[in-house]
Amino acid sequence: MSAQTSPPGKSGSTNANQPAYPATKKKSTALLEEPLTSHSLADEYEQRQAETFYLQKQVQLQTPMMIVLEDGEEVEGCIEWYDRNTLKIRGRVRSMIYKAAIKYMYKVGEK
Repeated sequence: MSAQTSPPGKSGSTNANQPAYPATKKKSTALLEEPLTSHSLADEYEQRQAETFYLQKQVQLQTPMMIVLEDGEEVEGCIEWYDRNTLKIRGRVRSMIYKAAIKYMYKVGEK
């Protein structure tokens, strides 16, 4: 008797019509026609542009601002700079505040 060895994953007998390796399922490449959010990317872009314009104006004019945080804490000062996620405020102390932690803000003389 002669013992035949076959490569791993293949059996000793092969069928010409059957592939050597099992067929893999093809992933669906269908794209969603509508995004899952309630607003479009254009709306998000416009909102970001409006926010950027407002913050640039406050930075240039050094407008005293009152920033009310989600936990109710109030921070008063001028916006020194900002980026996509944070504001740097110059007041009694210099603070960096995450935008996600801001409930609302207003100019000091307006409320």
